[in-house]
Amino acid sequence: MQSADAGNTVNQMVHYQASLDATFAALSDVTRRGVLERLGESEASVSDLAQRFRMTLTGMKKHIGVLEQAGLVTTEKVGRVRTCKLGLRRLEDEAAWIERQRQLWSARFDALDEIVEHLKRKEKTDAQRKRR
Repeated sequence: MQSADAGNTVNQMVHYQASLDATFAALSDVTRRGVLERLGESEASVSDLAQRFRMTLTGMKKHIGVLEQAGLVTTEKVGRVRTCKLGLRRLEDEAAWIERQRQLWSARFDALDEIVEHLKRKEKTDAQRKRR
């Protein structure tokens, strides 16, 4: 009776991957990272952000949309002004994924260092034997 549980596991993995994909896509752009840094200071209107980053209102709205889809920014419209602020996402899943990758690569580099050290010792031993 794995079908119900297996389906949930697959759906959770797909959702998890989609969330990571959306976040990393959002963070891949220098303007969007700048917007997040700016919003870390205080809320700002889309117009203020567009002016600060020297871009059109339409261009900034597109950037804000990508950040909203990733859950990194929320907006609220009051009258004619749309105000942006940081979203509720804390990036725990992304930080955990990055940490797992860091540990994996660190272990691989440690193993490579051991191989290099072994080869150096072997080369030194072989050189000493040749001199005898």
